[in-house]
Amino acid sequence: MTTDPSPSTPPTAGESRLAFSEDWAATILGLALLALVLLGAIPAGLVP
Repeated sequence: MTTDPSPSTPPTAGESRLAFSEDWAATILGLALLALVLLGAIPAGLVP
């Protein structure tokens, strides 16, 4: 009796998908903050 794992599914497929989502979330958050600063919604005293 052998229990070979399926070669079609890599063991890290889910992890790389999660990292991709975190990267895009950070990018979108950064762009939103930049837009708020440029529009003047965030006061100049809060921006270093």
